[in-house]
Amino acid sequence: MMLYQLPDRDIERFIEEDVPYGDITTSLLGIGSLMGEITFTSRHSTVLCCTEEAARVLELCGATVTCCLESGSMVEAGVTILTATGPAGSLHAGWKVAMNLLEYASGIATRTRTIVNRAKKVNPGITVVTTRKSFPGTKKIALKAIMAGGALPHRIGLSDSILVFRQHSVFMGGLESFLETIAELKAKTPEHKIIVEAESAEEALKIAVAGVDVVQVDKLPPDELSIVVKQIRQAKPGITISAAGGINADNAAAYAETGVDILVLSSVYFGKPADIGVIIHP
Repeated sequence: MMLYQLPDRDIERFIEEDVPYGDITTSLLGIGSLMGEITFTSRHSTVLCCTEEAARVLELCGATVTCCLESGSMVEAGVTILTATGPAGSLHAGWKVAMNLLEYASGIATRTRTIVNRAKKVNPGITVVTTRKSFPGTKKIALKAIMAGGALPHRIGLSDSILVFRQHSVFMGGLESFLETIAELKAKTPEHKIIVEAESAEEALKIAVAGVDVVQVDKLPPDELSIVVKQIRQAKPGITISAAGGINADNAAAYAETGVDILVLSSVYFGKPADIGVIIHP
């Protein structure tokens, strides 16, 4: 999959946050004009992400990139990910910004790949998608990272999809009153699928037979979900079923085994960054 690259305006903002008034240490030491090389290396098995952005950080700081692996690449420990040459002042200015991008994005990508692999091992046709619960200000990086790991966005924002929660239907007299409007809602937006979340097995069946496109079952344990999936398939063949709520690397396979079509999760956004080694030398 060809992944997008963040625009320079975002990358320049990252640099400005870290180097707002120059690098006082490098300046005082008088080493800024000396030529050097920076090398980024994986310290463990890692799915890379934001290598392109890290490279652009170094370029905008005045370095020349000589090696850069693509986002989405799977590497083992000890692999050179990115190298650049240039004045020490440029290398030091871009060092931490580039490393932070690589470590945080690759951490998300690696966790995502683990979940995707575990889910597809038991259910090859399943799709893993991630919610919009990424930390504010990081969405572009987070979405690139989950796609590098083999997942897709569940919804990028409120403007691109129709997903009805109890917090919506409560304003319409409750779930049953809302479900009576499904045909009308579909007529208003024929190009969009209607997704409705269920908070119980009983709700999931009601939603499915009401004619929605996707029923999203929230926080149901895998053993209970397996039963509900069978009941929904019998009542409404062809409907898409997604599972959401608390899905992570430890239970993704169990949820995939239930027979749902989609796993919806947020867990990949939160966890330990990847461990990237950096060496700067003359």
